[in-house]
Amino acid sequence: MSRLKRVQTSAVLLAALSAANAAVPLKIVGFDDMSCRTWSASKDDAEQRALYVAWVRGVLTGHNYANQNQQVSAISSGTVEQYVNRYCTEKPLGQFSDAALRLTDQFSGRNTAITR
Repeated sequence: MSRLKRVQTSAVLLAALSAANAAVPLKIVGFDDMSCRTWSASKDDAEQRALYVAWVRGVLTGHNYANQNQQVSAISSGTVEQYVNRYCTEKPLGQFSDAALRLTDQFSGRNTAITR
């Protein structure tokens, strides 16, 4: 299994499990460093950035699996990248994993923050 597929699979499982266990504190299963600083530093490393974007898209897929009545519509990798860039510019001390969760809020029509 390719590294990209493993990242996508992990992200899908993360989103599905987090939705199923909303009362339990969310455990992010992702990269060792999910900081916006790391996201921003990856802008000139196309391979690393592609892995990060794939991880976020996997979270969106997991959200759709767990919330089939409030699915995120088709969304391009470019839109994902722009959203996370904006999030990390606004919250430079934040985590890009949080940006992924906020993305599900905005694009699923829920517009209510996922509680952690």
